[in-house]
Amino acid sequence: MRRIRMTEDAVLRQLELADAEEMFWLTDTNRPYLREWLPWLDYTKRVDDTAQFIQMTINQHNNNQGTHYGIWYKGRLAGTLGVHNIDWINKKTTLGYWLGAQYQGNGLMTTAVAAYTDQLVFTSWGLEKITIMAATENYKSRSIPERLGFQLEGVLRRNEYLYDHFVDHAVYSLLRSEWKNLAQKKS
Repeated sequence: MRRIRMTEDAVLRQLELADAEEMFWLTDTNRPYLREWLPWLDYTKRVDDTAQFIQMTINQHNNNQGTHYGIWYKGRLAGTLGVHNIDWINKKTTLGYWLGAQYQGNGLMTTAVAAYTDQLVFTSWGLEKITIMAATENYKSRSIPERLGFQLEGVLRRNEYLYDHFVDHAVYSLLRSEWKNLAQKKS
């Protein structure tokens, strides 16, 4: 199990089956909040559903297709992030994430995405490009790639069905060379 330290109070840790109960609790207690932008809430009704998701992420990791991490803040699970699969031929991937409402507004997700991008995507995996997609009206989610220097590539129209309507997605990307240049400017 790999850990990535983010701050004094926060760490990324690979999801494991023992996390299912806490992850389900976080999902269930944030259901109305998460439902606005995440399409999978109706498929997550029991702890077993969360355990099946975590097992899928373990299998994904074992098949060299990326890793999902829990974002742990002061010892509690605050949210998750991970890639949807890795395109090894083209050296690219797409990242997704969510955070419980009670953990919003502290820069936690920005720090998590930066650490994951740096340590895994561009360093460990040696990929060339990472993409993040968010509903065009999901300004909180869109602010993460914007803060981190991702470039807006465009908008995919009617790209995701959210319970009773379609939403457009803003597509952001970051290249390894751009990330290195941003890191050099900060140091």
